[in-house]
Amino acid sequence: YFWKKNTMIYRRLLVLALFALSLPGCYINSNIMLRTDRNYVFDSIPDTVGRAYKISPNDIINFRLFANDGFRLIDIASGLDNDQGNRAMFRNFMSYLVEGDGTAKLPILGKVPLSGLTVREAEFKLETMYSEFYVKPFVQVQVTNKRVIVFPGGGGNAAVITLENNNTTLMEVLAMAGGIAQRGRAARIKVIRKIDNVRHVYLVDLSTIEGIRHADMIVQANDYIYVEPVPQIANEILRDVAPIISLLTSAVLIYTVVQRL
Repeated sequence: YFWKKNTMIYRRLLVLALFALSLPGCYINSNIMLRTDRNYVFDSIPDTVGRAYKISPNDIINFRLFANDGFRLIDIASGLDNDQGNRAMFRNFMSYLVEGDGTAKLPILGKVPLSGLTVREAEFKLETMYSEFYVKPFVQVQVTNKRVIVFPGGGGNAAVITLENNNTTLMEVLAMAGGIAQRGRAARIKVIRKIDNVRHVYLVDLSTIEGIRHADMIVQANDYIYVEPVPQIANEILRDVAPIISLLTSAVLIYTVVQRL
């Protein structure tokens, strides 16, 4: 009778253990983001090698205007166009927002469409437009808030990388983020980009030398670069169930000792 009773209790404990083991399953690899199924069709990687960055909505541009081919800086805000204005404004840019419709409201000109232009194209366009008001205008434009978010493949870590250069490549961004994490899969790097309010997802394989042709693709502001991490099922199961197993083992041990006493 005692053996049957103990066997029944052990079975109940076993059922309880199996139930406990099934609970952590929904939390295993829960930090993996942006999953795609096996049949997901990725977009074709754009041929952006060697292409310059293009101004986008919500960019903040720094703007300076000179006259006489850059000889004299024009301080539009104060109306100075002499050496005093040159000294006051030499180190300072004026900042303007590229609005959602792709235009920036600039002094004298009003709203000017800039979205989709490279920095040099925008400078040339503004030089042409300001030529109606100044002699041989010279324009300098900088985009200051360009940044991308990089998930290097560690599971939950990420970094916001500021793009200081106009033509920053995918390989440079990964390097600035510290490289691909030990857990990251170099063969599955997802670049997510928003174009005309549509999300495009590109899959880049840098695990082989053939993938270097995509490493030089120019990243755009607000890109998400996600290095898919390797699932760690066994490690996470052991980590999650270790406290439960310890608790059940202790309960069985205590019960056995009590029964013997």
